[in-house]
Amino acid sequence: MSLLVMLQEVARAVVDLAPLAKLGAGLAASIATIGAAMGISKIGSSALESMARQPEAASNIQTSMILAAAFVEGVSLFAVVVCLLIAVG
Repeated sequence: MSLLVMLQEVARAVVDLAPLAKLGAGLAASIATIGAAMGISKIGSSALESMARQPEAASNIQTSMILAAAFVEGVSLFAVVVCLLIAVG
């Protein structure tokens, strides 16, 4: 029996790790949400700066910005759902 397996058995016998898993899932969900907010704000600020520099390309930049923000939001939503499944399960 390896040392890691023995330590896991001792940890299970001494402490119930379910509350810690729920705490970890909550922290992971909040970090994913904060990261997505920071990413979307960076996308928005860069898009506004580039639209100010080249107003004739504003429609193309705006379309690209909306798509990028939607992808970031989708990844964040997926991360939060996974964290909620960990917390409930």
